[in-house]
Amino acid sequence: MKNILVVDDAATVRMYHRKMLGDAGWHVEEAVNGLEALERVMNQPPDQPFDLYVVDINMPKMDGYTFVRELRRLPHGALAPVLMVSTEAQPQDALAAEEAGANGYLIKPARPQGLVLTAALMLGDVQVARRTAEAQSFQGVRA
Repeated sequence: MKNILVVDDAATVRMYHRKMLGDAGWHVEEAVNGLEALERVMNQPPDQPFDLYVVDINMPKMDGYTFVRELRRLPHGALAPVLMVSTEAQPQDALAAEEAGANGYLIKPARPQGLVLTAALMLGDVQVARRTAEAQSFQGVRA
C-alpha cells in the first residue's frame, strides 16, 4: 500500500486530502507544517518510506518550499514525488515550487478527481489513475 504524507497547517484541508487520497486506497498521514513533516520523514522506518508528499506552501515554522528543499537533501527523501497544493496561483509560484524540488503543482481548492488522478500518476498507480480518469470522462459526458 502506498504511503502519503499530507503537510498543511489547515485542519480542514488535511482532512479533505486525507479523505480523497484514503478513499483511493492509500495510507495517509498528516503533518501541520514543514518542520513537523521533516521530523516525521527523519523518524520514518527505512523500510516504510513515504511514497508521495502533498505539501502546502504557506505554513508557520517551516513553509513548503523550505520543507521540499530540506527533504531533497535527505537520502530517503530525494526520490519520492512532491505535489504542492496551494492557494498561490501565479506562474512564478509553480516555478518556485519546481525550483525547490516539487514534481507537480495544483491550485487550491484541488478538485477531488484532479487531486487523486495527479497523485495516482505520481505514484505510478495505473489502476487508480485509470479508474479516476474513466470516472472523470463519464462525468464530462453526463454534464
